[in-house]
Amino acid sequence: MSAVAWIATGSLAAWLWLLLGQGFFWRTDVRLPPRREPAEWPSVCVVVPARDEAAVLPDSLPSLLAQDYPGRAEIFLVDDGSSDGTGELARALAERHGGLPLTVGSPGEPPPGWTGKLWAVRHGIGLARARDPEYLLLTDADIAHEPDSLRQLVAAAGTGGFDLVSLMARLRVASVWERLVVPAFVYFFAQLYPFRWIARGNGRTAAAAGGCVLLRADAAERARIPDAIRHAVIDDVALARAVKRSGGHIWLGLAERVDSVRPYPRLGDLWRMVSRSAYAQLRHNPLLLIGTVAGLAVVYLAPPVTLVAGLATGDAAAAAAGGLAWLVMTATYLPMLRYYRQTFWLAPLLPGTAFLYLLMTVDSAVQHYRGRGAAWKGRTYARPDTAAEPAPEQR
Repeated sequence: MSAVAWIATGSLAAWLWLLLGQGFFWRTDVRLPPRREPAEWPSVCVVVPARDEAAVLPDSLPSLLAQDYPGRAEIFLVDDGSSDGTGELARALAERHGGLPLTVGSPGEPPPGWTGKLWAVRHGIGLARARDPEYLLLTDADIAHEPDSLRQLVAAAGTGGFDLVSLMARLRVASVWERLVVPAFVYFFAQLYPFRWIARGNGRTAAAAGGCVLLRADAAERARIPDAIRHAVIDDVALARAVKRSGGHIWLGLAERVDSVRPYPRLGDLWRMVSRSAYAQLRHNPLLLIGTVAGLAVVYLAPPVTLVAGLATGDAAAAAAGGLAWLVMTATYLPMLRYYRQTFWLAPLLPGTAFLYLLMTVDSAVQHYRGRGAAWKGRTYARPDTAAEPAPEQR
């Protein structure tokens, strides 16, 4: 066979493995597990880190205030040095809508070694501990919850004996770029961290979605959350890993009634979202970067390239293997597009989207070596050479 045919065959083999051997990551049926309501509802404190979130709070905070929860629940919104009146707006929304009690706190600037968001979370958890809650709900300021969201999360955690239950909020898909990039973002995440593997008690795969994490308070103390992960840029994965390593039972799935209201209308907005943490995912390791770029090229780019090359040169083996690999890739992407209610015609475009993610990852590394570091809400963090995150563990 020709070299092109060998590359196409290797890509096809990779896709057959991904189809059957990677925890069926492409399926979207991992939803909130079976649950029954407890005889007595445990107390919950909701912690919301918020920095310059005035644009999204009117669409998200009222949904938390309106939670229909039978037990004791309270919200702690941490205004992390906002310059747009986030704290004042939160208080005004609470006065207007009523509902659950709201406390607005401010932690001050984070000390060295802390990311701003986790410093805000630490402050919020500190305020919450004065209420001695059984559960903490860590949720981002852009996340809107249906009225029964909290009670469903608590019921699922109690029924399944989970220390951590996390839902990956349905991200906004309105603009052309959001339709092209956002479903692929969740698809790639599930490929790295197959949801079915996360719930395995004896497995090492651990991940959470930072926008919606219900955590037992005693499990948080046992895992030293958030102090143990204070440097983490990808804080949700680090949090889940710390809880699981401390003996906790965790679960992650796709949300049905929890949504992000944050818009990413332009490619540049999505680019910054991905590139700020992509190289941290690779432990800031150049060899892992090279391997990732090569892997993306073989798995996602080779199928259409070898199909076209095979057709152009009359290489039937290359065309057949490349076309079949592209077909398998397209088929595995269809469930995610269905979940996001998007047209199936986007599925064959996944190689192009993967190429964008490849460029974002390379750009993340370039920013790192230029000394820009990762950024969150206007803060830039120095290169974490002495506190790099561990690599994804998939088995």
